Amino acid sequence: MASLTLSVSDEFKSQLKEFLWVNWSEIAREEAMKKLIFENYIKIGSITDEEGEFCDKINWHPVDELPLKEEFKKEMERRKKEKSIKLKSVSEIFKSC
Repeated sequence: MASLTLSVSDEFKSQLKEFLWVNWSEIAREEAMKKLIFENYIKIGSITDEEGEFCDKINWHPVDELPLKEEFKKEMERRKKEKSIKLKSVSEIFKSC
């Protein structure tokens, strides 16, 4: 396996040392892989099975990084303004059935 060295400031290195239990190499690998998968997803609009397995493993998907569509934002704002029903318990939902 290849090795990669990153340069960071002494202050940043000191801050990282406060978290001895964190595997920084694993975090860097995951973040780099996420970046590669995301860039590939943007280009072709899909991910490979292998990329999908990685995404499932870390509970992430490249679509999570995309901005919300304007029509979705507008719909959420519209729904926020609608009158809502206040319930005291879950059982009240079924009283009218």
